Amino acid sequence: MSTDGSTDHVGTDPVVDNLNLPFDAGDQAYIIISAAMVLLMVPGIAFLYSGLARRKSALSLIWVVVMSFSVVVFQWYFWGYSLALSSTATNGFIGNLDKFGLRNTLGEPSPGSPLIPELLYSFYQMQFCAVTAALVIGATAERGRVVPAMVFTFFWATLVYCPLAYWAWGANGWALKYGVLDYAGGGPVEIGSGVSALAYSWVLGRRNEKMMLNFRPHNISLITLGTILLWFGWLGFNGGSAFGANLRATMACWNSCLTAMFAAMTWCLLDFRLARKWSLVGWCSGTISGLVAATPASGVITPWASIVLGVVSGVACNFGTKVKFMIGIDDALDVFAEHAIGGIVGLIFNALFAADYIIGLDGVNLGATGGWLNHHYRQLYIQVAYVVASCAYTFVMSAIIAKAIDLIPGLHLRASSEAELLGMDDDQHGEFAYDYVEVRRDYLAWTPAERDPKEDGIVVVPQHGIAGHQDLVDSARLRAPGTGSDKGGASSSAPATPPPERDSSHPENITAASRPVAVPDTISEKTPATEVTQ
Repeated sequence: MSTDGSTDHVGTDPVVDNLNLPFDAGDQAYIIISAAMVLLMVPGIAFLYSGLARRKSALSLIWVVVMSFSVVVFQWYFWGYSLALSSTATNGFIGNLDKFGLRNTLGEPSPGSPLIPELLYSFYQMQFCAVTAALVIGATAERGRVVPAMVFTFFWATLVYCPLAYWAWGANGWALKYGVLDYAGGGPVEIGSGVSALAYSWVLGRRNEKMMLNFRPHNISLITLGTILLWFGWLGFNGGSAFGANLRATMACWNSCLTAMFAAMTWCLLDFRLARKWSLVGWCSGTISGLVAATPASGVITPWASIVLGVVSGVACNFGTKVKFMIGIDDALDVFAEHAIGGIVGLIFNALFAADYIIGLDGVNLGATGGWLNHHYRQLYIQVAYVVASCAYTFVMSAIIAKAIDLIPGLHLRASSEAELLGMDDDQHGEFAYDYVEVRRDYLAWTPAERDPKEDGIVVVPQHGIAGHQDLVDSARLRAPGTGSDKGGASSSAPATPPPERDSSHPENITAASRPVAVPDTISEKTPATEVTQ
């Protein structure tokens, strides 16, 4: 508030004016805490993705997720917030640079809600972009180079996320003016992440099928930890989107839990019908699919509708995991099935079950228009048009960005087949999530030699205890120049001798030639040799 009592340009002179006067301290405190909760979703995604992958790429997925957050913080400060949510832009597609570098962003009421200042609003919205980018970057799983992925993250945030966010939440965004109901980001966050990951996976290409034998998540405890962190953060994600400590925030938290838990039970039942086992991974997947569906809907629909939404989203996302096989795109972590499909289901439910009295619980959106429950039947085609536009734009633009980066020398998205075989942890980082496992793999894979195998002309290179992987290495070596092989003849090198039966009685005889890089020169007698590794 200015000295003459007017409320115009509240944030222009903090030396003279108390910029906090127009805002409730409780609302501000709640959104600051909610922003911190949403930030916690980033390491949650990192642990989730790490657990879902094989252990030889577990550390790499943690790295790309947390580093994508670093990229987004810079992008959002630099021009991301202005392009996504500038209130002075007049077009319906993307914001302008009026808020470049957070200029003119202090004590003005935020574009999203008059309950909080714009500086706080910009910080809270940054967490949304960071979570979305972290979800997308899971598409690099087990075969993507990390530096090109970070370059992609910056341009993706600028050309995909910012327009999507402006459509839904910008003051003059076309979707907002069209009447779309998207409470916390079914379009920008869920469709934005799921469809972008699908496009990136398409450009990146499928993993080597010969390396996919007996594939399974390597650490279900990490998956569960990541899911719990996500669930906690999601209450700040959906609850905080009411932009104040009010009844709508509480309703959003209630609906989020209802949807998540009914989706989790549904997913577990669907998995049980096939495996006759109760899957913890299934519970985690169902919980996430429910939280995804609740993102656009939790502050819009009724609690009983949230229960229905949980069941429907659990079924839709569970069967959605089959889509990648039908279209031949290796979406390794099922980002499309969980997030794009879940977000679409939630947006469609808004058309059917949105209630004006739920929307008005924040005390700001009084007199809002609901969906079919309020006899507003045109809301269905509004929501469908929004879904189609968001999916089409996201896939095309994400694929263009990924392909353009891939064509730049030195920024090829995909690692080599040898690097894929070795694992992204070793190839891209030189570090491991489980250093001690490297010793066990070597110990289990090869019988300690009685003499140096080089004497027989045999090179022993352990490949994580998997004989099929060693065969791939041997064939690649035979095709390499200078090995004496040609296209039509056999190699002059001696054929590789299969390893003899395991003998754990002479660990001291393991030679240096049989150890992977960065493994200690000695193996402790206490090292267990019972773990089955992939």
